Amino acid sequence: MKESHIKNYYEILEINYDATHDQVYAGYLKTKNAYSEDNPAIYSLMGQDECQQMIQLIDEAYSIISDPTKRQRYDQVKGLGAKEDTTSSLETKHIENDFETLSNNIVNDKIIPQSTKKNITKIVASSKYSLSYEVNIEFEDEIEKASEYSGSLLQQIREYKQVDIQRMSEMTRVSKNYLLHIENESIESLPALVYVRGFVYQYAKCLKLNPELVATSYLFRLKKLKEQS
Repeated sequence: MKESHIKNYYEILEINYDATHDQVYAGYLKTKNAYSEDNPAIYSLMGQDECQQMIQLIDEAYSIISDPTKRQRYDQVKGLGAKEDTTSSLETKHIENDFETLSNNIVNDKIIPQSTKKNITKIVASSKYSLSYEVNIEFEDEIEKASEYSGSLLQQIREYKQVDIQRMSEMTRVSKNYLLHIENESIESLPALVYVRGFVYQYAKCLKLNPELVATSYLFRLKKLKEQS
């Protein structure tokens, strides 16, 4: 089994690979609260089933990353933080088999639907990507005061901050087609809202915007457009 077949639990929890125990727990609380029943805005946009699937994935990620032994084995499979690979081929095979099982099951022995496993993509933009652009005070003020983030506004901000669509795709690891569909608000070409939220969240994060505000605003707008169509 290749490393890419294993879900990235750090991305699901929106934390760095070297996160401390406290940071892991904080990431767990933040991501789980985002999809909890106490957040009616998200439930109205995504539906209960999709939110529950995300919560189950978050629980799964936390059950591994919060346990030092399981986290060490997981990091070995993902190739994270190891200066030298001293794991025998037999040990590696056992570890891979363990995480192949984890990839097919979530907590409490509930099975993740195949369609969900194929499409869940929690992306975190790497901090090594910096932005270099000439600041426009008036536009910065417009961005600061924005209460609704449309696809066209996101495109304007991306172009203003000198990030072409290819680089944005590399930063977010979201395909160029999906990014263009987001900017064009091509509802019929976008995936389920749970995935769109993740894509927009990372899009905003890469542009140094408030990702929670932007993602929630964009999804509200998308829902209104769906109702009007």
